[in-house]
Amino acid sequence: MIDEQTKSSKGSFWRELPILLGVAIIVAFLVRQFVVQTFFIPSGSMEHTLDLDDRVLVNKLVYDFRAPERGEIIVFVSPESWRNTPEHEDYIKRVIGVPGDRVVCCDPQGRIQVNGHPLDEPYVYPGNKMAPEEFDVTIPEGRLWVMGDHREASGDSLANYNNHGQNIEEATIPLDSVIGRAFVLFWPFSRTTWLTVPDTFAGVPEPASGG
Repeated sequence: MIDEQTKSSKGSFWRELPILLGVAIIVAFLVRQFVVQTFFIPSGSMEHTLDLDDRVLVNKLVYDFRAPERGEIIVFVSPESWRNTPEHEDYIKRVIGVPGDRVVCCDPQGRIQVNGHPLDEPYVYPGNKMAPEEFDVTIPEGRLWVMGDHREASGDSLANYNNHGQNIEEATIPLDSVIGRAFVLFWPFSRTTWLTVPDTFAGVPEPASGG
């Protein structure tokens, strides 16, 4: 009797295995599509917060419940005018300004100011200025001003502001282009870390207009 039950159990396992594998594949697909996805870093524009070929996990669900916030590192579908080649559409940058913010460079210490609050940015690539050029912009409704941490090697909002005749629409990205928030650097293991919001952003006041 025990032998027959064992055979029956083994046979049931092998019959159910394809179903279990199918369910696992579907769950993995749904998680990747809607919840968490891995991205690799294709350039040096975020050095040394993120280096070339690093891997990050991106939360794709968080912005279904709230808007991106200053200081967060986001992955987004770049405007076509930003791309070096058509296939390079997913970009990763840091949010500096949200809708209604006035972003200015620079104060006497060379710092970017958001709504009058100077940002202390130790994550910026060593030797870089906080911004390669001076600017004074107000972020339109529904858009974000994003910059790479390697300020002098990043095709970001400032670069595209200058490349497109200081057109603020061309310089910013729409909120609905954001894929998700990069929240952990997981590869290589020697560099594993949470990608938290730097403390300096906590002091930024809301825009004077209330936007």
